[in-house]
Amino acid sequence: MSNQDLSKAFSALSNGELIVYPTDTLYGIGADIFNKKSVEKVFEIKKRSFDKPISVAVSCIEDLEKIAFVDGRVKKIIDIFLPGSLTLVLKKKNISDLITSGLDNVAIRIPDNKIALELLSMFGPLTCTSANISGQKTPSVISTINMQFKPQDISVYIDDGILAGKSSTILDLTCKKPKILRQGEITKEEVTDAIKNG
Repeated sequence: MSNQDLSKAFSALSNGELIVYPTDTLYGIGADIFNKKSVEKVFEIKKRSFDKPISVAVSCIEDLEKIAFVDGRVKKIIDIFLPGSLTLVLKKKNISDLITSGLDNVAIRIPDNKIALELLSMFGPLTCTSANISGQKTPSVISTINMQFKPQDISVYIDDGILAGKSSTILDLTCKKPKILRQGEITKEEVTDAIKNG
């Protein structure tokens, strides 16, 4: 990937357009989370119901703290697992109801992918929903992903080769007892041990 690719992606996002970018698990659709029209377009091109929240990707804990409440327990989990394939469900702040489907929580991750982290560091938080039509499998290569969408749907595709990792594990930290909502790359045992020893 060249700096030109990042520059094109940054420009597209700044203009309210959508991109497809790599994470440490699968390809994701990126939009500026603070641009309502861009986020609406993500739902529309994926044919995703507006009552299904979209997760957010950030590059660092500082950006995470701008959109979610973080306490000592959350910091401990972040220190152990992130960047990595763990999505945290946290109490939200400064983020629209559109992203969270009206819920008080937001799902956030810091992907362990150099390109993603560089882009997120440059631009700021992005949507991090899989690059597919809702209910369908996410293709592992860009050439198949762009066949699902119309040319005007996605402005920039950042190609990072074959990405076919497991989905991230989703951990809800909004309640007293942490709860795994979906097990992916990181196991329940790993999370349980980290919390127990924290």
